[in-house]
Amino acid sequence: MTDGPSGSSEPTDGPSSTAPKTAVAERPEAEKAPPAKEKSERSAFLRELPILILIAFGLAIVLKTFFVQAFYIPSGSMEPTLQPGDRVLVRKVLYEPDRGDVIVFGDPQGRPGPDRGLVGGFLHWLSEGVGFARPQHEDFIKRVIGLPGETVEIRNGRLYVDGLRIDEPYLEGREDTRDYGPVKVPRGELFVLGDNRLNSNDSRFGLGFVPVDKVIGRAFVIVWPPSRMGWLR
Repeated sequence: MTDGPSGSSEPTDGPSSTAPKTAVAERPEAEKAPPAKEKSERSAFLRELPILILIAFGLAIVLKTFFVQAFYIPSGSMEPTLQPGDRVLVRKVLYEPDRGDVIVFGDPQGRPGPDRGLVGGFLHWLSEGVGFARPQHEDFIKRVIGLPGETVEIRNGRLYVDGLRIDEPYLEGREDTRDYGPVKVPRGELFVLGDNRLNSNDSRFGLGFVPVDKVIGRAFVIVWPPSRMGWLR
């Protein structure tokens, strides 16, 4: 018998089966930490935010002082044109009153408003300028009827200026038939009336004539509430 291979074979190199791999699941995108650039931009925005607020604040003050101001309507003296709670915008630049204009003006009697202190007064001034605060007898809103030098008279509810009948399409509801005048409007002053003639403190009763230099501006649009938004006639 001769020597020879026993019939068994040597094991081959390499593993006989694939070893399991450990799976590493990626975190969802929302859980990933923001990149450095995003963090930097967010920090820059937060640093600039106070400056942006101050700029917006300054623009609001400039607009209120020189151009446009919002006013809150506190009473029904201008119904139906204006309702209590309406907010109107008033144009203040290069304005010369004309008959039929709805104007906002300071108290002709010069009565002071409530003492709110320095900070409280400034905050009220600002909030009133954007239409949030309700004025407390500092300002009035009426319609210009008589200009300086004109003679105003009301006979049986009809308006006459310098003897000519003036049509008033803005008047609605119950008619006021009381007579008034005639009166001549002094130089540099205006004669104003509320559209709600039966319930209005105006040049006939209480207010008297309004000095032109007391006029703040002309109301030209209702901006609140949304259901009443529109231009004033």
